[in-house]
Amino acid sequence: MRLFFKEHALLIAVQLIQFLVIFAVYWLGGSRNLLLGLYSIFLGVFFLACYLIYHYMSRSRFYKKLCTELADMEAVLEPSGRAPVAVALDQVLKDQYRLYTKQITEAEERQEGHLEFMDRWVHQMKTPLSVIELTAQNLDEPDSSSIREETEQLQRGLNTVLYMARLRTIEKDFHIKPVELSKLIQEVNMEHRRYYIRSGVYPQFSESRLGITVETDEKWLFFILSQLIYNAVKYSAGKSDHIQLSVYERGGFAILEISDEGIGIPPADRKRIYHKFFTGSNGRKYRESTGMGLYLVKEVCTYLGHGIEMESEVGKGTVFRIVFKPSQNLTGM
Repeated sequence: MRLFFKEHALLIAVQLIQFLVIFAVYWLGGSRNLLLGLYSIFLGVFFLACYLIYHYMSRSRFYKKLCTELADMEAVLEPSGRAPVAVALDQVLKDQYRLYTKQITEAEERQEGHLEFMDRWVHQMKTPLSVIELTAQNLDEPDSSSIREETEQLQRGLNTVLYMARLRTIEKDFHIKPVELSKLIQEVNMEHRRYYIRSGVYPQFSESRLGITVETDEKWLFFILSQLIYNAVKYSAGKSDHIQLSVYERGGFAILEISDEGIGIPPADRKRIYHKFFTGSNGRKYRESTGMGLYLVKEVCTYLGHGIEMESEVGKGTVFRIVFKPSQNLTGM
């Protein structure tokens, strides 16, 4: 209704001015029949009102469609009425919808091709890295350790690229099942054992009771835990010789906690640690930081329905907690 009156405000104003001008012309021409003049104005206003009412009633769906927020793209295909302007609008919207769906389909095909290329490329790069690592084992120290350290960095970077590419289609790439947290932590620790030794920082594990199991995607949780452990070790090296991995329950929630006694996160950086490509002051000191690790961790936790908490104090360390909702928290197995 408001849009209708805005559109016809000028017409109404012109008509009223016109009625007053006609009345003034009769009055200045010598006619002093005030009642007849007012009756003429009344008839003019009456016919104007009839026209506006008919015009609104015949185009009510048209104005409603213009003023209503679309719930989905298919809503644009609903007819707006039989008025010529409504039919023209429906045709324009249908043409735009067809163009939109065509462009979306083409974009999805390009994205699928890009993801497939990235997946293949990452796996192809892993083969020469494995060969380099095997070759390095036959070299003398410290050359062997240096080469293997660099290959691990490349391997970690490739995995980040792969998970970043898969994040766009994560809804098609995760499988929820019961996962025992202690077993997953053991697997992650085995994967990072050389990184622990090289950094001089070792994990300490504790759990409040045996067999705490949650519903999650094992592969993606493995990535989340690996990323948090990698950060904890990196920012603890030279300051502490251990990180703490804990599994416990809190108010019906299962908690997976990774804490360190490293350099901590400055207060100015804490609100932005999950932003894409944000490295912060710590990341600028450690140049291998990409600013993508915690962004991916946050995004994946959101998709999986897990909460994530962070506490930090400069010079004393940082704590990250992955919080599994009660519906995701199963009984001990």
